[in-house]
Amino acid sequence: MRYHPAASFLIAVLVALALPACGSAKLTLKKIGQFDHPVYVTGAPGFPKLLFVVEQPGRVSVLRDGHRLAKPFLDIRSTVGYDGAERGLLSIAFPPDYATSKSFYVYYNDEAGNIRVDEFMRAGATRAALASQREVIGIPHPENANHNGGQMQFLGNLLYFGTGDGGSAGDPPDNAQNKEILLGKLLRIDPRPSGGRAYSVPASNPFVGKPGRDEIYSYGLRNPFRFSFDTVTAAQPRIAIGDVGQNKYEELDYTTVAAAGGANFGWDAFEGFAPYTEENSGTPDPGGTTKPIFAYSHSRAGDSCSIIGGYVVADRHLPSLYKDYVYADLCEGQLRSLTPHLKRASGDHEIGLSVTSPTSFGEDDAHRLYVCSLEGPVYRIVQP
Repeated sequence: MRYHPAASFLIAVLVALALPACGSAKLTLKKIGQFDHPVYVTGAPGFPKLLFVVEQPGRVSVLRDGHRLAKPFLDIRSTVGYDGAERGLLSIAFPPDYATSKSFYVYYNDEAGNIRVDEFMRAGATRAALASQREVIGIPHPENANHNGGQMQFLGNLLYFGTGDGGSAGDPPDNAQNKEILLGKLLRIDPRPSGGRAYSVPASNPFVGKPGRDEIYSYGLRNPFRFSFDTVTAAQPRIAIGDVGQNKYEELDYTTVAAAGGANFGWDAFEGFAPYTEENSGTPDPGGTTKPIFAYSHSRAGDSCSIIGGYVVADRHLPSLYKDYVYADLCEGQLRSLTPHLKRASGDHEIGLSVTSPTSFGEDDAHRLYVCSLEGPVYRIVQP
């Protein structure tokens, strides 16, 4: 994610209402609470009444039946390296068996700026056990404060998470294309301890037994700050990655999860559909890259800067958005949707809702859709 210089000065949330489409009711935003720099919101399997909001300085707040509880679910502010920009506590993920395993995972920067994925256990439905903290994986990221990635998602029992390229214009170390480095990648692991190790790697990962780190599932990413799985469009699950661009283009990568295994999404040879020829360029076209299905220019709205990847809508109570992909741009604020296809997207348009400095979308256990604002509000998208 890239923060716009003016973002911290924006305090008003502008909400524009969409005209009804095909006779359906208009979309609205329902505020569920005010938080401290919220960057992610999600539900947890087996706990339909709970909603968790990740606050970037290092807390996870919890709501029960729509009401925020006085005490946070988790508070690790003392160990999170929050810098007021891109570093901090960035996401939380609950495995499918969370109700019985009690384990969950957080993605954050430590005080040195390095990326950490840690496991915790819950002490109760609304309280984590701090003493249970266990490091799953650490990834060096000390040189630049930006391009941290930050999204985690479970698909089955495997944890997928996206890392940024390490920062600096044009990826001068070529981290994203280097399969011996875990930066600029989509990684896939089983986060539970195994064989004396903190985690294990599925034997089906594409680089197991080949040159490259076993944890890598896809590569060639600049800053996949937000991604999600699409399990409603087709029987075979798909993945949608909002990859933040450099100076010209923002892109959406969308393919089947199976096809993403071993895929090279092109950075830093390409930015969007275009060859990248700016700062620290020189990476030749590696050939065989997976092209985005959609890209937009920073000139689209005059101040576009950073795609905020969203979700293919699975909530049937949002009929005008159902099976469409909803996303935003940090600097534009307008929420938008498009129809994703494996080759190209179609029908990109504003949906008539606007949020100041959107940082993330999220889903609860019933697939209801939410959006976070850097300024503090978190909203549920509703269609009365």
